[in-house]
Amino acid sequence: MTTRQYKNLKGLKKENLRDNMTTLELVLNMLAEATTTEISKTTKPSTFPENVKVAQKGGAIAGHARQEIEEKTGKPVISSKNAVQLNTVKRPPRSDAQRPDSFHQYLDFSILRR
Repeated sequence: MTTRQYKNLKGLKKENLRDNMTTLELVLNMLAEATTTEISKTTKPSTFPENVKVAQKGGAIAGHARQEIEEKTGKPVISSKNAVQLNTVKRPPRSDAQRPDSFHQYLDFSILRR
């Protein structure tokens, strides 16, 4: 999947793709980058085509990790959720018994009585 296809999947236009990734997507991206860096340090590529091969090897390792995670969990790693959807916290509705009558019920005035 290209970067443009990935952005389209998440419904992004100019937003940063990395800011809109799930934790697992970020971790696999970091794995690809770190692996590519280590392979590059070992093989010391000197030309652009050699660097491309190193990048492909690093990406392939992360790709295999992604496939294995998907096999074990039965769920896709790549998500169409963006930052807005990822950061939405769903809270159960509170009953009236849980609601304070006023702001002062939240405060602990016992420290003032010393």
